[in-house]
Amino acid sequence: MEAAVTTCYRHPSYETYVSCVRCERFICPDCMREAAVGHQCVECVKEGQRSVRQARTAFGGAVSRSAVPVVTYVLIGLNVLAYLAELIRPELVDRFAMAGAGLSGPDGGRYVYVDGGYPGYDVFGVVDGEWYRLLTGAFLHLPPDGSSFGSVPFGALHIVFNMYALWNLGRVVEEQLGRVRFLALYLLAALGGSVLVYLVAPSGDTVGASGAIFGLAAAFYVISRRLGRDMRAVNRFLAVFLVWMLISAGFTSWQAHLGGLLTGAAVTVVYAYAPAGRRTAVQAAGCVVLAAVLVLLVVLKTSALTG
Repeated sequence: MEAAVTTCYRHPSYETYVSCVRCERFICPDCMREAAVGHQCVECVKEGQRSVRQARTAFGGAVSRSAVPVVTYVLIGLNVLAYLAELIRPELVDRFAMAGAGLSGPDGGRYVYVDGGYPGYDVFGVVDGEWYRLLTGAFLHLPPDGSSFGSVPFGALHIVFNMYALWNLGRVVEEQLGRVRFLALYLLAALGGSVLVYLVAPSGDTVGASGAIFGLAAAFYVISRRLGRDMRAVNRFLAVFLVWMLISAGFTSWQAHLGGLLTGAAVTVVYAYAPAGRRTAVQAAGCVVLAAVLVLLVVLKTSALTG
């Protein structure tokens, strides 16, 4: 009596006599996957991969050899797109820049905010409820001629320097933190920079991703210490950022730089030293608490400005 013909369970037209070592279903060469002993089918391989716990960094980021810093590239793309939009419509800078409190006169000019406003002048900025400026300003940069923000010595180099720094720092920090934690760090650092601008110099207009990038620099420092790396080169790297913050104080917003640096350091300390058993919960709670503190500071400053 002839043996019954066996076919692949996924391709019934293919005759085969090889079975999966786990589920024992017959499989053709297209469905075979090498195993320690024999072959496995596609479904069994997938099931085995799901049961393997994924390795993670000390900060909770998933370990992957082929990890692409997607968030870093997306942030660079958003900044570049926003800059191109500025070139097409320059009025976007005034509309979405980080402006704490200002007055718009009947002649269209902008003036320093007077407590409670001034008759005939329109109030604009965060003080007038335009809270979105706290983040949108971090995606805008100085126009090529710096015309919207007075005499600026480097114009378009503003975005070039920032994107170069974001490309270098972002890839390293995102690899350790993972995409979600990295994005939260970036946005909180940008917010922290804008909040300090609002607290110290609310009448000024600021743009640029510098606050968020200073936050990434602080994160790189904390990450390096947490991993026990040689800190000599890292200390020199951070010193360059601090010197730049001092040198640039005359023509850029040192408040945004310092606010981003302090916020980025605080967020990463929470990431780095959260207990392993409750790491995700503690990290999320830390970010929420920090965001709440920043929002409270904005509310208190607005109350003080409006009397």
